[in-house]
Amino acid sequence: MTTTAPGIPERLAPAPPAHRDANVLRWLAAYTASMIGDSVYYIALSWAAVQAGTPSQAGVVMAVSAVPRALLMLGGGVIADRFGPRRVVIGSDAVRCAAALAVAALLFLTNPGLWPLALLALVFGTVDAVFMPAVGALPARVTSRDQLARVQGMRGLGIRVASVVGAPLGGLAVAVGGAAAAFGLAGLLIAVSVPLLVSVRLRELPPDDQAAARGDTAWRDLVAGLRYICRHRVLAPLMLAIALGDLGFVGPLNVGLTLLADERGWGASGMGWVLAGFGTGAGAASLLLTVRGRLPHAGQVAAYTILAGSVAIGALAFVPGVLAAVGVALLIGLLAGLSGAMCGALLQTQAAPAYLGRVTAVSGLVSLGFAPLSMPLSAAAIGAWGTGPVFVVSAVVCGLGGVVALSVRDLRRAELPR
Repeated sequence: MTTTAPGIPERLAPAPPAHRDANVLRWLAAYTASMIGDSVYYIALSWAAVQAGTPSQAGVVMAVSAVPRALLMLGGGVIADRFGPRRVVIGSDAVRCAAALAVAALLFLTNPGLWPLALLALVFGTVDAVFMPAVGALPARVTSRDQLARVQGMRGLGIRVASVVGAPLGGLAVAVGGAAAAFGLAGLLIAVSVPLLVSVRLRELPPDDQAAARGDTAWRDLVAGLRYICRHRVLAPLMLAIALGDLGFVGPLNVGLTLLADERGWGASGMGWVLAGFGTGAGAASLLLTVRGRLPHAGQVAAYTILAGSVAIGALAFVPGVLAAVGVALLIGLLAGLSGAMCGALLQTQAAPAYLGRVTAVSGLVSLGFAPLSMPLSAAAIGAWGTGPVFVVSAVVCGLGGVVALSVRDLRRAELPR
């Protein structure tokens, strides 16, 4: 079957393999630098908030950014499609850089308390609502459709590098110069992305495709984007599969793992090893997709890896010790990495580029807006019934995503372009 999405311009010239394309590598360097800056920023924010207030106040500061991010995400997708993803990403990084450096200077000169930290978190959350859809829409303008799956793998590797490098770098900055130095470092790292993005060449969309995807007002753009997703034979069920998979995955692998480690007496070091196993598996999945470029039967791979990952999530609550838990976490990371990469690649290749900002916004709202709601529910449920039953229920919810993917013919048969 053909996998060409309606509205995708076939006349765009093919690009070289993404891992050998200097244009893509500049984009990847910009994205990775920005993500490392984000990691350092979160370390700085959490440290500064704990130092300036009580633990509950620090928790509120850390949570402030989630509200505007969830509320404004759909509007951010409209902005990304209207003004172009590169322009939006550059503007977003410039604002985040300026905000981080301003707070760094404020902390260096005085001791202002929690209010500038809360304001900074609010700014980051608001900008993230625009930044994330634009980041999702940019790869389709940087390379050709047949390279988008490989770019998903490269992006996953960038995220892994950021998580491995960013946390210790942020901790070192805090140890050497306090929160002010860490905020300053975060701002500078984010700033590195701006000239790199300016140097990236974009593949222009034909005017007919842009006109078909754009209405007279932002509201009509949003409605058109939602209607486009709902009527799409692959994207609509794919969004549902992603939602169910994330709802069943986020709770157990965040708050649930912490409570499981405490219940089993693994301690912080044991939990760290389990998280390292998960990160290693996810990194291996990203590396596989980077090397291979594409996997056949993408829809089926996504479905079966979601199903297998859900079984592994349920099994994690019943492993006898830390070593076994690390092995299961490694498997979960590999399967979740593959399913996430396949779902992301299908979103990128099935959606028309002119709609990608809005498509990414809906996907991001599902993953970052709705799925985190499962964390307090998981914690409360574990307190009432224990880890075993909650992990099993979460696994069933996650597995339903795989069932949806297998049940819908067009999604099950979806392929990545060659």
